Amino acid sequence: MFGRLTRLAIDLVAISTLLAGIKRSTGYSLHTGRVKDSTWRNLLDAYLGIGENVFAFCCGFAVSSSYFRRQID
Repeated sequence: MFGRLTRLAIDLVAISTLLAGIKRSTGYSLHTGRVKDSTWRNLLDAYLGIGENVFAFCCGFAVSSSYFRRQID
């Protein structure tokens, strides 16, 4: 049971991080204004915020790490 919940949480964070990457690279994001219920809208905004934070952490790690380098075409 605990393993399934952990896997579900990791998958949800991965999807949220993917959506944050799409937002940062293209400018497109989910239109949370279409959600009528304010409670669900706030939960969705918080969920997307988690992905933004994880994406920002990963980008910061990549910039400061010696394992990554910037390629300029």
